[in-house]
Amino acid sequence: MADLQPLEQILGVTFQNTDTLRQALVHRSYLNEHPDFMLGHNERLEFLGDAVLELVVTEYLYLHYENPEGELTNWRAALVNADTLADICESLGVEAYLYLSKGEAKDKNSKARHYILANAFEAVIGAIYLDQGWESSKKFITDTVLIELPKILQHQLYLDPKSRFQESAQEKHGVTPIYKVLSEEGPDHAKVFQVGVYLGKDLVTVGIGTSKHEAQVAAAATAITKMGW
Repeated sequence: MADLQPLEQILGVTFQNTDTLRQALVHRSYLNEHPDFMLGHNERLEFLGDAVLELVVTEYLYLHYENPEGELTNWRAALVNADTLADICESLGVEAYLYLSKGEAKDKNSKARHYILANAFEAVIGAIYLDQGWESSKKFITDTVLIELPKILQHQLYLDPKSRFQESAQEKHGVTPIYKVLSEEGPDHAKVFQVGVYLGKDLVTVGIGTSKHEAQVAAAATAITKMGW
């Protein structure tokens, strides 16, 4: 059994029952290889943590901002989406403590790992809530998630990449980006699209995805970085 005390120090929480934290780190795949493991997987804790996270963030936005409901909804979505949570989870070093199957442990840079990290972070929140209660959960979320809000607002990260790139392109160059499919490969059930995003006749960058929309979003996100926007 891994010693979780270093992780508790990172999280800033000392658990009454360390197994509650340990269960938050158990991915379903680990139990397929270790059916006799004493704890279950983390999906129920993830379910709980997701609700606690959303309520804490919603309460904070409601109390601190007078903006319309639609804007607050977009801000909340940017704070609690898988990208944000996976990045926070990774920055905290939680990944080193996850219980994963051998296959999942090797697959470090996939979309699947991305979601495993996001889900584990929500499960950790659920564990903190169960073991320590509302106030501790609220403090943890404030210190790790809500701290990201100024950056999200400053860089308009609550807008999807296509909207952000379009707004910047229209503001700075007076043009609307155009997306063109450059290539389409693979069988129907596993196609890969390569999409270019253009400003006028100039190709800015290319994105790749398993759908046209996904490739467009990838192209827009890369274009924002490339243009320094």
